[in-house]
Amino acid sequence: MPRPTSLDPMFRSLHSIKGVGPQLSALLTRFFGAPEGQESIALDLLMHMPSGVIDRRRMDGVARAVHNNVATLKLHIDRHQSPPRGKAHLPHRVFTHDETGEIQLVYFRAQGGWVEKLLPVGEERYVSGTIGFFQGEKQITHPDFVVEVGKFEDMPLVEPVYPLTHGLSSRVLIKLTRQVLESLTDLPEWVPEERLEQFKWPSFRAAMSSAHAPETPEEAELWSPGRMRLAYDEYLAGQLALLIVRSQLVAPRGIARQFDGSISAQVEAALPYQLTEGQKLAVEDIRRDLAAPERMSRLLQGDVGAGKTVVALMAMAAMAESGAQSALMTPTELLAAQHFRTLKPICDAVGIGIVLLTGKMSAAERRAVLAPIASGTTSIVIGTHALFQSGVEFHNLGLTVVDEQHRFGVHQRLALSEKGAHADLLVMTATPIPRTLVLTHFGDMAVSILREKPRGRQPIDTAVLSIGEYARIVGRLQARISEGAQAFWVCPLVEESETLDVVSAEDRFAELKQVFGDDLALVHGRMSAAAKQEAMDRFQRNEAKILVATTVIEVGVDVPNASIMIIEHAERFGLAQLHQLRGRVGRGSQRSACLLVYKEPLSLTATERLETIKSTEDGFVIAEKDLELRGQGDVLGTRQSGMPGYHLAVPDVHRHLLEWAHDDAKAALTGNPGLTGEDGEALRTLLYLFRKDLAIPLLRAG
Repeated sequence: MPRPTSLDPMFRSLHSIKGVGPQLSALLTRFFGAPEGQESIALDLLMHMPSGVIDRRRMDGVARAVHNNVATLKLHIDRHQSPPRGKAHLPHRVFTHDETGEIQLVYFRAQGGWVEKLLPVGEERYVSGTIGFFQGEKQITHPDFVVEVGKFEDMPLVEPVYPLTHGLSSRVLIKLTRQVLESLTDLPEWVPEERLEQFKWPSFRAAMSSAHAPETPEEAELWSPGRMRLAYDEYLAGQLALLIVRSQLVAPRGIARQFDGSISAQVEAALPYQLTEGQKLAVEDIRRDLAAPERMSRLLQGDVGAGKTVVALMAMAAMAESGAQSALMTPTELLAAQHFRTLKPICDAVGIGIVLLTGKMSAAERRAVLAPIASGTTSIVIGTHALFQSGVEFHNLGLTVVDEQHRFGVHQRLALSEKGAHADLLVMTATPIPRTLVLTHFGDMAVSILREKPRGRQPIDTAVLSIGEYARIVGRLQARISEGAQAFWVCPLVEESETLDVVSAEDRFAELKQVFGDDLALVHGRMSAAAKQEAMDRFQRNEAKILVATTVIEVGVDVPNASIMIIEHAERFGLAQLHQLRGRVGRGSQRSACLLVYKEPLSLTATERLETIKSTEDGFVIAEKDLELRGQGDVLGTRQSGMPGYHLAVPDVHRHLLEWAHDDAKAALTGNPGLTGEDGEALRTLLYLFRKDLAIPLLRAG
């Protein structure tokens, strides 16, 4: 079904809106982050919510206008006083009065006579702005609005305030948004009737009007019925899309796998240590899913170092027993190479074929790897997203394992599961995800959690220090290095920045080199893959004692001998990131330390973050705290990774609506899997409106 025509006005280019020229159009396209080669559309304006309002309803006259408050006054213009010649820095003053008193309007750099035209002597104008005082006289400097008496309704008495960008004014945004609101028609209702009655919610159109053109400040509050309804709509669209994608992924066309446990038993025997209880339970969950006729869709959450890779290996071994192949997909080549190094000796010992496939391979290397994948002689393929490029043919792909899921969007997951028409899906993440976020990002995935760390893992002593103690930190580090320790030193930026007062990895590397000489290696995202690998290898072989790095080492770098982690400008990192970075140490037999180095002044939130990291190593406690401190904002890493960044819902306020939206989406799809008829039409309109229509072609009839 094509997009409903009722939405056409929302999907027209902003170019077609009155008052938008090429320059403004380009600015808005950048501001709203339209996809490459596309322009922004009217819908972008609607989805850009005000962050607050200015109340201009106080119209008590000059005498009762309060200092520092916004007032709206009907003024008579008495005279103008422009600055004397040669004194352009002095203001242009306009003397005015109403029946209660006098007030001056002040304009700086008002050349060209436009103020005289705006405020003609002898006429009346409505003027709105913030009341100030100068030498005992009331004044308004650069009023926000000046309107003719007959055009009073053009002035918004409750004016929305929008997040803006350089070159974009609030006035322009308000004007454009009003035009888009006028073109919004009544849409079919997708909210279940009992919800509308339960919460006394307005229609979508009315809710949008009260958000962008509120008549009272209360209408614009995040907990007003209109904003609640819009947040629910956004959640409902997201949940609906996730459930449709999921029903596609775990459609009953899975395969009930048969395995006898022979290879798994050999793998377990070849492991250098015993599985923890948590790992055993997770393996049982997975084997049960694989044996069922539905496709598996399971999320394996385990804190940094909880041994998820081994659970994945056990799942892939079970797959090999059933005669099918597995693909393990990671976000970076560094991590793919590391998984390959960890798993290859075990696979070789047991006789399971395993290969590594990355985008950087030469054509000859690639051909050598692709042949055994296509013939089925290799059972396990490890790689980056290069795995789902068109040239890769699997003989019989049965299981897809995705590591650090939040770096892959839904499209990549679908593309990979297309490689194996009935492939099961296991997603692993070291970011412990609170329940609300599991719902938001994964829909209804089954979840296994590894809570305990493998035996032999050492606790990590965490301390917080100011960068003022730099000399002491370096001295302590020298002592530890001479005892044979290795250390990470992490900085937030690659190179010096004009705008941020932050020490970069390159600067720090240069400073430390004076003390440690060739014992140093440097890794950051702008280096070539070969240079990165070379530096990592030196560190892994213990030739380099200190690895200065940016957050490229956040995920999956395993150097058991490294027992010291120094994070510089720790106040600039999120909790999840600090937790991930700290998890790079504590992997060997010696006690490990993590030093959070901050630069004053610390904000309240930064102080709480550092306190949290210092006080606990439990990733789930940290994740809940992160959610509380940051709001949902961005707990799972970057926005660009296909994770939902919300426009209308503010999870701190609207989180409780998510469960309802989830239940309603589930009920809607259970009752009407193809989303047909009037109700289905309304829900399809919702999916188009929130740009989740990629899910529509996946709907199955009946």
